[in-house]
Amino acid sequence: MDEQLIVIGGGASGLMAAITAARRGRKVIVLEQNEKPGRKLLATGNGKCNLTNLDLSEAHYRGGDSRLIGSILSSFTNHDAIDFFQELGLKTIDRNGWVYPYTEQASQVLRLLLLEAEKYRVKIKSKEQVTSISCMDGLFLVSTLTWTYKASRVIIATGSPASAVRGSSGDVMQFARDLHLDTVPFLPALVPLRIRENVTNRWAGTRVRASVSIYTDSVFTASEIGEIQLTDFGISGIPVFQVSRYAAEGINRGRKVNAVLDFMPDISEEDLENDLEKRAASRPNAPLSDLLIGLLPDKLTTLFNDKGIRSSNNACMEKIQKAFRKTARQIKQYTVTITGTASLKQAQICSGGIPAKELTDHLESRKIPGLYFAGEAIDVDGECGGYNLQWAWSSGYVAGISCTSSVHIL
Repeated sequence: MDEQLIVIGGGASGLMAAITAARRGRKVIVLEQNEKPGRKLLATGNGKCNLTNLDLSEAHYRGGDSRLIGSILSSFTNHDAIDFFQELGLKTIDRNGWVYPYTEQASQVLRLLLLEAEKYRVKIKSKEQVTSISCMDGLFLVSTLTWTYKASRVIIATGSPASAVRGSSGDVMQFARDLHLDTVPFLPALVPLRIRENVTNRWAGTRVRASVSIYTDSVFTASEIGEIQLTDFGISGIPVFQVSRYAAEGINRGRKVNAVLDFMPDISEEDLENDLEKRAASRPNAPLSDLLIGLLPDKLTTLFNDKGIRSSNNACMEKIQKAFRKTARQIKQYTVTITGTASLKQAQICSGGIPAKELTDHLESRKIPGLYFAGEAIDVDGECGGYNLQWAWSSGYVAGISCTSSVHIL
C-alpha cells in the first residue's frame, strides 16, 4: 500500500495539515484546483491576515459540537499558532487582542507557509481539480481531471463556497455524497443582511454605533453591538456579520426573521425621552427632526421626521409628549424585516459542511478510517476577529498529527 497522504485543498488548513504531517515523516501531496495555493488566505482581513485572537474559546464558534471545538482548539491554541508563525520568521502584532502579521501582509504569511512546505518536501500540485474519491480495503483513489492518485490517508480541506475569491469551493459536499457521509447545507455566515422596508434609499451610506438583535418568529436569537453600516439593500458591518448566521438559518427554515436596531445603545429609552423634552424646551417651535440633530447622523433623522409635531405647541402638549415617547422607542427599537442575506460571494465564511457527529476527536471520519477533514469543510464557523483562521490552524494541525498515527481511533 502507498503510505502517502493526499491533502485536498491548498488553503490555510490544508497547508497546516500538510506541513504538520510532513514534519513527522509522512510523504505528502497537496492537490490544489487553483493556479496557486492560498488564494483565499491572501484575501483574509482585507489582505492584512488576522491570524488569531488572544481571547480564544469555543464560545466564539457556532455549529457542531462545542466539546469537539474546544478539544481541537486546545490541541493547537492561539499561542501555539503565534509561536508556529514566529518560528517561521513572522513577527506578529497585537491590536486589541486581534493578532496580525507585523507587516499586515497576508502574502508574507502564505510565502512562509510555502517555504516550510518546500523544506519538508511537500509536493503541491496546482490546477489539479479532484473529481472523485473512493476507498476500498483502506486504499484511497483520488481522481483528478488528469490523474488518479493512491493514498493510505486523505485530508479534505477544500473550504467552502464563501468569498468572491475565484476557486472558493463547496466540493466537500460532492465528496461526502460519493462516500455516503452526512452533511449540513452551506449557508452564508459573516455576511450582510437584506431588509424589506423601503428606507434603504434614505439611510444608505450611513455608519452608526448601534446594536443589532435578531429575532426568529419573535424569539430572541442573538445580539451584537458596534459600528453598523446602513446600505442600499439593508445592514452590514461587523456586528451584523456576527449575528448573520442565525438570520440565514431562520430564513432557510422558512421562519420570520426580524432585526431590531438600537441606534443609541449607550442611553436608556427613558433618558432619551427626557433629552428630547429638554431639547424641545430650548428650541421653541422646532420640528421633531431638528431636535434629533446632534443625536443621530443626518440621514437617520429623516426616519423620525413628524412634520406635524412642533416642540412648543401648548394646545397639543400631550400629543407632543406622546410623539417624544414614540420616537425614543423607535430609536431604541427600530425593527426591520430580514428577507435574506447577501450572496455567498459576499460572505466571509459559511456555516455547513461535515457535521461533528461524523467525526472523531481526531477529525477522522467515523465511517471511513483514514479519511480526515479540516477547516471550512467542517460545520464550524467563528466570529470575526481571527477565529476562523485559528480554526484552520487548529483543525489542520489536528488532522495532520492524527493521520501520522498508525492507529485509527473510531
